Amino acid sequence: MSRHDRERRLLLLREIKIRKAQSCFWEFCRTLAPKFYKDSRPHLKELCDILQKFYEGKITRADGFVYKRLMINMPPRHGKSRTLILFCMWIFGLLASNRIITFSYNETLATDFSRYTRDGIQQVKNQPQEIVYSDIFPYSKIKQGDSGYKSWALEGQYFNYKGVGLGSGVTGKGCNILIGDDPVKDAETAFNEEALDKIWRDYTGTFLSRKEEGAIEIICATRWSKKDPSGRILISEDANEWYVLHMEAQDNKGQMLCPELLSKSSYNTLKSQMDNIIFLANYHQRPIDIKGVLYKDIKTYRPDDMPVSFEMIGAYADTADEGDCYLCLIVFGIYGGEVYILDVYYTKEGMEITEPESARVLVENKVNNALIESNNGGKGFARAVEKVIWEKYKTRSVCVSWFHQSSNKIGRILANSYYIMKHFYFPYNWKNRWSMFYESINTFQKDGKNKYLDGPDALTGVAEMVNEGQDEIIEVGEYELG
Repeated sequence: MSRHDRERRLLLLREIKIRKAQSCFWEFCRTLAPKFYKDSRPHLKELCDILQKFYEGKITRADGFVYKRLMINMPPRHGKSRTLILFCMWIFGLLASNRIITFSYNETLATDFSRYTRDGIQQVKNQPQEIVYSDIFPYSKIKQGDSGYKSWALEGQYFNYKGVGLGSGVTGKGCNILIGDDPVKDAETAFNEEALDKIWRDYTGTFLSRKEEGAIEIICATRWSKKDPSGRILISEDANEWYVLHMEAQDNKGQMLCPELLSKSSYNTLKSQMDNIIFLANYHQRPIDIKGVLYKDIKTYRPDDMPVSFEMIGAYADTADEGDCYLCLIVFGIYGGEVYILDVYYTKEGMEITEPESARVLVENKVNNALIESNNGGKGFARAVEKVIWEKYKTRSVCVSWFHQSSNKIGRILANSYYIMKHFYFPYNWKNRWSMFYESINTFQKDGKNKYLDGPDALTGVAEMVNEGQDEIIEVGEYELG
């Protein structure tokens, strides 16, 4: 092959590489940072592919819903922030009119993110054969005179990028891409409930208002606490609108996520030297406030796992003790000594709403026996529910009973917790179906620092109902109408 042919071949290969980098985010990363983005790091390939599919609107739920919100939970030093910076650069090359706002736990981190993105676009070659951003996207250039490291624009645009710390204002700026990178600084912040509340207020009150219609959102964070933004999102009504990419440093078979970035030896050293709850938060995405949680091992089931029929379908209800408490009605099926949670009605609504709604839940779930605590008006509630069942649904198939609960709540909850973890099964998607009930169960602390007991109390009632048998705990018999 002549020198001329070799040069033509090299130019052709270069052009192919550039075109691949334009159309494929993974190839873009490999081209600009080949020593970091390698085939031996498949977790980075997965991250890049998901970011590209997410941006292109190709990640959907089973029902066809297109995800516009992405949550990334990954261990530190595994490339998540670096990849997000490259992602911002890449999508500016695809569409110069993209407008990005990023936020982080402080101004320094946020402006670093902004500066690295800007500087990556402006990168100058060290070697003639080197491929830099301007080779891949020659028309994407920083506007002269509008290139401050906190906020800047591309040529032909009035605004493209702003990076701010939580607590800072973003007045007058809107975006079609909102990115949160590490909104919680460290364990000290995660232990401070007041600080977490402020972070949440800043996120919901300031940054969400910057999103334009149809905007996409990305949150990339360590799972520090159940009350950090990720934790609150996952128990919110909008939880099923988020696609979650969850990666741990080591899986349950002992395989490392990326031995090149964190070897098993280094992992074990960190594990021996760090506080265990901080280690688990950083490298396994387990919130630090899970340490005192009572229900640590909750079993789940999918539709295919559920028995074809149940030996009995029951329900247990705990009416609200006070005005700010919840009514909790749990429907369950029993099969082979195991308990399957089928439905939950968990609300603060008034009796005029909860009585007919509870009747509907009992009838539609074909409940055989419903047991309701008669404390704090529960007896009247039980009678009203049975009356609705008869008058509206014309059936006596649901046997509604009530009883007075005199045992200590905390003692009962603690005593039955092991049985619940051993024999109770919840739907695999229960955090989306019953988000507030999910939160009440998964945040219940053994030390007694709990605002609400309603969910765990009713769940304990189910355990007692299953174990003791309904006839043994009923003090007042069934209410017969007519």
